[in-house]
Amino acid sequence: MPIDEREIPGSPVGRRVVLGLVAAGVAGIVGGGAVQKGLASVLGPIGNHDPTGLIGLIPVGNNFRFYSVTLGAPRKDENSYALTVGGSVDSPRTFTLQDLRSMPQTSLVRDFQCVTGWRVPEVAWSGVRLADVLDAVGPTASATSLRFTSFDGTYTESLTLEQARRDDVLVALTMLDGPVTHDHGGPVRLFVGPMYGYKSIKWLGGIELTDNVVPGYWENRGYDVDAYVGESNGRRDDPTS
Repeated sequence: MPIDEREIPGSPVGRRVVLGLVAAGVAGIVGGGAVQKGLASVLGPIGNHDPTGLIGLIPVGNNFRFYSVTLGAPRKDENSYALTVGGSVDSPRTFTLQDLRSMPQTSLVRDFQCVTGWRVPEVAWSGVRLADVLDAVGPTASATSLRFTSFDGTYTESLTLEQARRDDVLVALTMLDGPVTHDHGGPVRLFVGPMYGYKSIKWLGGIELTDNVVPGYWENRGYDVDAYVGESNGRRDDPTS
């Protein structure tokens, strides 16, 4: 379903603006962590309207970079957010934000590792274990995999059912000690603790149980389907406890 771009504030940022921000990022290296953190706080809405891809070049230390494969996503809130879970399940269901908040919550602290090399250490996450969401709908005997869709209308991801049932795979409602913001992929995003960041789909809107793995957006462009951290940078899989 295409995004109604009228719901997405702002217009694509110009190349000159982005290059100016790159220069600001370099200045942040000289100015230290406080300057870099302040710069990172303004990059979310800019990065989501950057057709050049240059936002990812801005050095902001151990802070999140912001990416979107579209011009962003419509904003969802308490009244408009819904997570649909269906496919090969016994009881298809739509979860509201309040439904997810009322389920048992799990908290963990994990690094967020991007496949491009940057990493944010010791990020606090909390939300519903994806395994608990699956138990609520009952995967059928034929279900072996999950396909995730973003309400940006374009981004997709995948996991096997075994991967999805790990204790460190969350339907995340909070991160960095607060609700998941729109620019971080909120109000609800996926967090796949042991894998590179592209598996942790932003703006989570749908989960479909399937009988085979359906490669996601980046996997169709050459990224690994099984994206465990460590194969390309020497780090080992994060423990589950």
